[in-house]
Order: sequence, then structure tokens, then C-alpha cells
Amino acid sequence: MTQIRLAELVRIIGAKSSDILGDPDRSVACAMPFEQATEDCVTFADNKGMLNQLSKIRAGAVIVPRGFSQQAGVDLILSDNPRLAFARVMHYFYPRTRSFSGISPMAFIGENFCCGGEAAIAPFVFIGRNVTLGRRVTLHPHACIGDNVSISDDTEIMANVTIMDKCVIGSRVVIQAGSVIGSDGYGYTPDEGRHFKIPQVGIVQIDDDVEIGAGNTVDRATFGKTRIGKGVKTDNQVHIAHNVTIGEHTIVVAQVGIAGSTAVGKNVILAGQAGIGGHISIGDGAVVGPQAGVARSVDAGKTVSGTPEMPHSRWLRVQHVLSGLPEMKKQIAELARRIASVEKKTTKTGEK
Repeated sequence: MTQIRLAELVRIIGAKSSDILGDPDRSVACAMPFEQATEDCVTFADNKGMLNQLSKIRAGAVIVPRGFSQQAGVDLILSDNPRLAFARVMHYFYPRTRSFSGISPMAFIGENFCCGGEAAIAPFVFIGRNVTLGRRVTLHPHACIGDNVSISDDTEIMANVTIMDKCVIGSRVVIQAGSVIGSDGYGYTPDEGRHFKIPQVGIVQIDDDVEIGAGNTVDRATFGKTRIGKGVKTDNQVHIAHNVTIGEHTIVVAQVGIAGSTAVGKNVILAGQAGIGGHISIGDGAVVGPQAGVARSVDAGKTVSGTPEMPHSRWLRVQHVLSGLPEMKKQIAELARRIASVEKKTTKTGEK
């Protein structure tokens, strides 16, 4: 079991020895969640509920927000971002390691293959013609790499991933199991009551530091590129249609669907099951709420929710009203009955 002193651990998270409130020589051997941490573990607390429980936990050390000074009976490490600091600690204690190395003789490799050093290619990988891999690329079992694909350094392609012809994958990209990159875009044109396929001759380009979740489908462009910008993170079961562009460091949560030729800006959040229409734009820093249906462009920095989409504050008011609709219907029906009764009496009086 790896042990490390707090004085050394703070350097890993970018802190200083002066950020330790307690014994810098205390050793910890693992990182664990707040409720499960024991005396040889480091954990973190970043909200009032957790901070109020510090005197009751058994952790060896706790990473807390800077400025926290309450006596807790446990060694503390101050941080501007405890959750980020804890994530860095987790990388230290639980580093990702390769389960295989080298190029398996049970992989199929096409002609004109070019590969950087330290690649790891598992059994039953298929690699087409004219494929270029950078240094330290890892291809897990049953990955399928089409013709003329380029994959840059330190990228990891998980099991059963398909990357189709001509796609370009950047450095330090992770594509989780079962995803398909470069499938045909959904393009057809009417032909006397039938649907005639429009050739999809573009590519998919995935830039550096992107992570694609499991079971994603990213369609190739009709012409040009479907492009996923640097640092984008997608969750599982996401669909990105042809000619979509997604700006840097955007978050796309599970089961989001983005229709063709839509431009998503930088640092956008698309929450779970949101549906984004085609040929629109989502501005930088916008937030689209869960299960929202977005048919119009969203300005930069705006937060929208609901179907059709509307400002989030209005959507909250709508949700408050919805639960009272059955009672409101009864009241309206009663008011209509009373009005009809009054009108009937007025009509009879007028006739007299």
C-alpha cells in the first residue's frame, strides 16, 4: 500500500505546506468518500452539511475550502477548490495502468500502417489501410479503425469502438466502449415517394483532450467536418449528427441529441435528454436544462428549460402552475357556469 505524507501530498494538488492545518508528517494511503474515509484515508468536504460533520468522521485528513478555520479534531488541507484537489489525489492513488502492451499478433493491420512508439494494440483489433497512430496510443479488443484514420499521441480507444474512414482523432482523447465515430449522417432527399440517400463524404474531427462516453454516435459530415472541440466531455448515449460543431470545454450529458448543422459554443452545458434542433446555434456559456426541446437559437450565457425552450425562471413558474391545473379547470368551469347563469337572467330581464 502506497503511503504519502501530507507535506508531500499538498504539492500534488498544487497547495503549500502552510495550507496544512495539522500534522504535515501524518501519512495517508488512499482516497475515499467522506462517509467511508478511515484513519489512513484522505477525503474532502466542500459544503456546509459535510463541514458540520467533520468532528464525527474518522478520516486521516480532509481537504476543505480555504478560509475554513473551525476546530475539527482532524488534520485539514486548505484548497480553493476541494473537489478538484481531491480528484488530483485520486489520480495519484489510483493511476490508470495498461493491462497489455505492444502489438498483438492477433490484431489485423492493413497496409501502409504507421505507428509511434509504445503503442498498445490488443488482440482482435482491426486496423484498415493508411492508418497513422501517434505515440502511446492504446487500442482495446475489438476496436475497429477504418482506412485513412489518424489518431494522435496518448489517446485510448476502448473495446468495441468503431472509428470509420478518414476520421481525425487528437491527443489525449478517450473514447469509451461501444461508441461509433464517423457513421453516415442522416441525409436523404424525396424521390417519387421514396427516400434517396445523399452521400456523406465529410469526416469527424475530434480535438485534443476530449472524452467521448460509452455508446455515443458521432456522424460524419455531408461535406466538411463534424467537429468536437478541445476539452469537450460527453456522457453515455449521446448522438451528435452530421456537420455539428461543438466548442471547447462544453459538457454534453447522457441521452442528449443534437440535430444536423447546429453550432454549439464554448463552455456550454447540455443537460440530460435535451433535444437540440438542427441549423441553430447555442451561444458560449449557455445552459440547456434536462429534457428541454430547443428549436430556436439560444444566446450566449442564457439558461433555458422546457419544451419548447424558454428562460429557466419562466419555466420554474410554469412548473409551479402545472400542478394546480386540475383545480384551476374546476374553478374556470364553475365561473363559466355562473357567468352563463347571470347572462341568462340578464337576457330574460331585458326581454321583459
